[in-house]
Order: sequence, then structure tokens, then C-alpha cells
Amino acid sequence: MDDLWLVLEYAEYYISHAVSRSSLAERSWVCWMNELTKTDKRLIVYFSAVALLHVARKISRSGFTDKLSDIVSTILGRNVIQWCSVLSRCKTELNTSELVELLQKSAVEHLTTYRQLVARDFGSVATIVTTDFEALYAHKRGDYQRCLQLSTQNVHTLLYARRMPSVPTYPEFIQLMDDDIVSLTALTLAVDPECRDRSGSACISQVTLSLYLMTQCQLKLHHSVTSLAQTLAYIKVAQRRCPHRCTLDHLTLKLTERKVLDASLN
Repeated sequence: MDDLWLVLEYAEYYISHAVSRSSLAERSWVCWMNELTKTDKRLIVYFSAVALLHVARKISRSGFTDKLSDIVSTILGRNVIQWCSVLSRCKTELNTSELVELLQKSAVEHLTTYRQLVARDFGSVATIVTTDFEALYAHKRGDYQRCLQLSTQNVHTLLYARRMPSVPTYPEFIQLMDDDIVSLTALTLAVDPECRDRSGSACISQVTLSLYLMTQCQLKLHHSVTSLAQTLAYIKVAQRRCPHRCTLDHLTLKLTERKVLDASLN
């Protein structure tokens, strides 16, 4: 089971890396789906999520095209009927923000389903929370109370875990994160330019991300110094347990610690 977990972790990295580096087309998407069907059907759900984020990123940067419309229709399959009005408006009004938001929301739903499948099958070899992407999306949407609830639960589950999943920081996933994480990711690349090409190095652990989101929400919601002091204690534990090679985790935890200390002094 340990070996299967490692294979799955590498597969996640490989899919994220490959999609980020490629110009995804309808034909290549079908090829990916056919190959994943032969290997691990759980990864179909993961790939669909990354592909949706890839399309959302493309639309945000370059606008909506017929090519991207075809890819969206292929990924969504029968569910595309629910999106017809949005797709039509994007083509006629050139307003893509609604479509990008729906693509991101659908991707997060796919990622949550994927986490649930992995937790069901590998819960004996790793500690896996299933709501990390949901919390991340709640933070992006400004639903800080919901994000805080989920992130706090996740920190309590993950703080002393020996093994847990990570969240990639490829451009497809970065669009779900805030400016501080984007900046830290860029800094990590500046310090270690080759980290994008190493499995696990272009990721942030579930516990680090949960602590960051938990802190951000506490600050947004003006929590007490006592509450922040407990969060600081959690951060200290995570820092001690974080492997030395995890540069982005260390930078994120250091930033999170600084945010708590600054808030406590004010």
C-alpha cells in the first residue's frame, strides 16, 4: 500500500506538471482520459480538475476561443448542458469572468471528490483531509468564516501527521491562492529554479496551507490575541516537524508566524 501511495503522489505531480507545460487540446485531453482509464480511474477525476483550471487560466489570460469551448464541452460531457447559457454569453458579450469562476468552482468540486476517493483508499497509510481545496476556494471567495471552520478542523487533524498530501503550486493552482502565496512561490523559484522539475518540491503541504488560511481568516475576522497565541503554538509545532527540503513550506510558515506576531503587538 505504501508503494501505491508513492505512485499516486508521483502521478499527481506528473499530471500537474505536464498539463501546466502543455497547450491542452481536445484530442490530447481524450488521449489522457483513455490512458488514465487503463491505469487508475481516480486520476481521471484529478486530471479533469487540473484541465478545468488550465482552461480557466487560459481564458483569464487570452480570452475565450472556440478551441477552449470545445475542451470545456469535452471535459464536462453531459453536464455541459447546464453551462450552455454561460458559454453563449461569453461568446457574445466577451465577458469571461463568470465562466472562469464556474470553471474554478467545478475544478474544486472535482478535487474534493478526488481527495475523498484517496482518503477512502489510502487512509491507512496517510492522514488525508478532504476539504483543503474547499477551504482555499472559500478564502478566495471571501467566505472567511467557512474557510476558518474548515482550516481549523484540518490543522487539528494534520498537525502531528507523519504523512499527508500536498497542494501543487503550478500556475493552474496558483489562481486559487492569494498574493502572499504567489509571491512566496516566486521566491522559492528564485532560490531554487529547478524545484518545478522535482516531484514534491513545487508543492505546499496540507498542514502548512491550512495554518496559513486559518491565520488569514482569524486576522480578517479580528480574533482575539488568545486565539492567535494558540495558532502560533500550532505554527511552532509545524515548523519543527517540517522537512528541511520543503522550502516553500518553511517560507509560508515563517510568513504566517510573522503575521501572528505583528497582529499580537498591535
